[in-house]
Amino acid sequence: MKVERKKWSEEFSEWYNELIETAGIQDKRYPVKGMNIWLPYGLKIMRNIERFIHAEMERTGHGEVLFPALIPETEFQKEAEHIAGFEGEVFWVTHAGHDPLDIKLILRPTSETAMYSMFALWIRSHADLPFKIYQIVNTYRYETKHTRPLIRVREISRFFEAHTAHDSFEDAERQIKEDLEIFNNLAKFLAIPYIVSKRPEWDKFPGAYYSLGAEVMMPDGRTLQIGTMHNYRQNFAKAYEILYETEDGNHEYVHQTTFGMSERLLAAVIAIHGDDRGMVLPPTIAPIQVVIVPIPKKDAEADVFAYAREIADELKAAGIRVHVDERDIRPGRKFYDWELKGVPLRIEVGPRDVEGRKAVLARRDTLMKETVEREGLVEVIRKTLDEIHANLYTRAEEFLRSHIKRVDTIEEAKAVFEDRRGVVEIPWCGEEECGLKMEEELDAKMLGTPYPEEKAKEGIEGKKCPICGRGAKFIARFARTY
Repeated sequence: MKVERKKWSEEFSEWYNELIETAGIQDKRYPVKGMNIWLPYGLKIMRNIERFIHAEMERTGHGEVLFPALIPETEFQKEAEHIAGFEGEVFWVTHAGHDPLDIKLILRPTSETAMYSMFALWIRSHADLPFKIYQIVNTYRYETKHTRPLIRVREISRFFEAHTAHDSFEDAERQIKEDLEIFNNLAKFLAIPYIVSKRPEWDKFPGAYYSLGAEVMMPDGRTLQIGTMHNYRQNFAKAYEILYETEDGNHEYVHQTTFGMSERLLAAVIAIHGDDRGMVLPPTIAPIQVVIVPIPKKDAEADVFAYAREIADELKAAGIRVHVDERDIRPGRKFYDWELKGVPLRIEVGPRDVEGRKAVLARRDTLMKETVEREGLVEVIRKTLDEIHANLYTRAEEFLRSHIKRVDTIEEAKAVFEDRRGVVEIPWCGEEECGLKMEEELDAKMLGTPYPEEKAKEGIEGKKCPICGRGAKFIARFARTY
């Protein structure tokens, strides 16, 4: 059987919206637009992603906290750039019962302004640094654009944010490197290839010294931002008076960073690995890694159900997440359901398999089937799950690489966007005016310059900015984005 990806690539939007519901990820019918209900299967997958994030936070010495969702207007207003960036999209709480509040409250759009007045109380001396915390919470943003489940919502219900404070810019830079390492580990765990860009000045996080964004390539050639890292220098520390006593008794402002992700991680997994039959989940996060479908035949002596349960018990004992589908419906219907839900591996057992002590394995990623011996089945399954994970990553990486094109002129860039979209890399002088002009002419967004910094200068010798004709200082990336 061949893997079909026609609808996946040509009608991605429809494919995605339909799958979110049919695969049991979320229900969009809640009466507040852009606020969706997590369904059990979707939430299990998300929790498996978060389990890995929690482990990485633990490994790197971050402590978990949980802040209230409401922020007083007085705290929100302390960092001017930050307010300007978020004021248009916050939800306000103005009344308690019938009474207007003395100080209005906002539902957090992100937690800098909630946390940093507390940082000022908690951080006293150089011995308290580095200070590293994180939380996974709901945040709220009044999205006026077209909402889309997991991608563009008004309640980001699984918002991960790590906040750190340091005694120097150098130590904050070390933290950004650690964030990138954590993100890379997570991306490998999800079998997702990505690119990192340093955002242009006009698109960095409000209040940041600089921002990095991690993007993935979606089936329709648009990019999706799934992670951000920001170095704030001392911008927020000065606004919130976060000072520490140095070893020689002076007082200095801390340097700060943040690292953010959300349920967009799951959106990326669904979009990148899927096909026309539905989701294809990496074994690392699949709630069910192996589904066993017993196929009884009339008048057959062999007990296919007992045989299926026997296999399931052995797999469970080996730590593999397994389910036996004993529903009284046709096998074809069962195959359809589990393929839709993206279960990585299916085992089919009929009377002949019971008699011959065999099993049929069907891979979700390639749709290939093979008959294997019952003896040593656990090892074969472990190896197959690893192969599925590796194959998903390789396939996605080929897709990403084939959608990054380097050009020299605006005309060439336009042709790329007309042809197959993706990311276009163009020489750029570094001037905001030229960058904005390119955005306008290409009807695309500048993601920024490739990161780490040395990548931003690769191959620009002798190249010119296509807008002003001056010598190029960087390579700039452009894409149509979600």
